[in-house]
Amino acid sequence: MSTRVRTAVFPVAGLGTRFLPATKAMPKEMLTVVDRPLIQYAVDEAREAGIEHLVFVTGRNKSVIEDHFDRQYELESTLEFRGKTDALRELRKDLPSAGQTSFTRQQEPLGLGHAVWCARELVGNQPFALLLPDMVFKAKPGVLKQMMQAYEETGGNVIGVEEVNPEDVSSYGIVARGEGPDSGFEITGMVEKPKPADAPSNLFISGRYILQPEIFNLLSEQTKGAGGEIQLTDAMQILIRTQKFTGVKYDGQVFDCGSKIGFLTANVVFALDRPDISKDFRRALAGLDLSISDER
Repeated sequence: MSTRVRTAVFPVAGLGTRFLPATKAMPKEMLTVVDRPLIQYAVDEAREAGIEHLVFVTGRNKSVIEDHFDRQYELESTLEFRGKTDALRELRKDLPSAGQTSFTRQQEPLGLGHAVWCARELVGNQPFALLLPDMVFKAKPGVLKQMMQAYEETGGNVIGVEEVNPEDVSSYGIVARGEGPDSGFEITGMVEKPKPADAPSNLFISGRYILQPEIFNLLSEQTKGAGGEIQLTDAMQILIRTQKFTGVKYDGQVFDCGSKIGFLTANVVFALDRPDISKDFRRALAGLDLSISDER
């Protein structure tokens, strides 16, 4: 029987340079898709999947993330005084329980693998989920919950994957697919940002993982890889020699909100799905003059 996954790690120390100047003073994880920050979507997904302990790996100028998951008594009192009960109810629903969140610092920008390693003392010798907040999903049930269902059957390590255009594989970590259905197939190998001719498939690692704690020892010994950073994929390539890796081609849609196009697309798609604003938003879109010049 697989050990239950109770802890999730959220790497939120990145500088967000692709969204400057918006991220000069505000963490990119607090950028909103409609009216919810990116980090809130990831936390919602983790809580739906049964996660009890939320570990945030932060950096300098990220204290607003910690504030976001804390109570704001003045705001709550004002909402209560003004009779805005729906807004107050939403705030309280999103708030984790006392003691459910932990924060640690990644003091240098040494890559995703290093950020995960920074959470080792808070995770301990237990399996854990890893969620990259840049990747926002529209899926029911949530992607991590779908992966948990596979984990209960297979144990080991589980990675959420999605198809990408073959010419774009050099932007992602790519897995080699073995036997099994989309809901849980064997991963036989993986490579970080391969050339299209060298890619073992077009299935990319889409920012959702369930990992065993042995990954921490491997990350502590890891040298810099692609991009001059400590890559999580490099450590997983070693771990796959001794542990099982399962891929889940989830049912849902992913938006890479680390890119401007992905972020803007997510805002449109999520807004169109909101019962409270979709009708007016569709009307606003229909009224736009989209005859944009191609001269530039």
